[in-house]
Amino acid sequence: MEKTDRLYRNVKDYATLDELDVEIHLVKENEVISRQSRSSQQFVHGIKVLVARNYSLNVAEETVKGLTEKARAGIYPSYAPAGYRNVDGPNGKRIIVPDPDAASVVTELFGRFGAGRHSVRALVKELNAEGFSLRGRKLNSSVVHQILRKRIYTGDFDWNGTTYAGTHQPLVTRECWQRVQELLDARAENKTRKVKHEFAYKGTVRCGHCGCILVGEIKKGRLRWTPKVGQNLAVF
Repeated sequence: MEKTDRLYRNVKDYATLDELDVEIHLVKENEVISRQSRSSQQFVHGIKVLVARNYSLNVAEETVKGLTEKARAGIYPSYAPAGYRNVDGPNGKRIIVPDPDAASVVTELFGRFGAGRHSVRALVKELNAEGFSLRGRKLNSSVVHQILRKRIYTGDFDWNGTTYAGTHQPLVTRECWQRVQELLDARAENKTRKVKHEFAYKGTVRCGHCGCILVGEIKKGRLRWTPKVGQNLAVF
């Protein structure tokens, strides 16, 4: 290994190598560290490990700081989502602009879903049948659902728990995006498991062994209460 700060990034790495009882050769520092090294040598090496850890933490802090400053300036500080692409901006910073091959697909997704006539799955099936794609791939429900939830297509974006006003070109209106969120929320609330029977004390009966809620079901003409999690079957 070249030097200490290239070998370790945290104290855990140091402890792991120490437990392995290996001999470490640090070429650029012209040093060999092992269990047989002098206590003073191991002491200095330990200090270098802490310095390396501090360097790593400082780099992470500065990276987050830089990304946050970029977000405050209205520039999306990450890889462009579907519908956009990264380019060099006029001030040398990386920005996002509409992807000519995908932006219209994202706009179409929001427009059709916002009309309230499709589920996500039905929308995906319809657009795939019409030949729509993103980055050369067919649409799938998971990706489309993620797209429909992202605020970034309105011109604003969420970053590290905060919403920022972006300087990039929006692909949908804020009103359309809000309408889509309401539809998605409503569908999520209505998506409940269908049951054939309604049982008294539903949601209140608990297992005397583990305390988990029991779910009622009819098996071979008998009522059974089964723990929701993987516990032994309880029959009443």
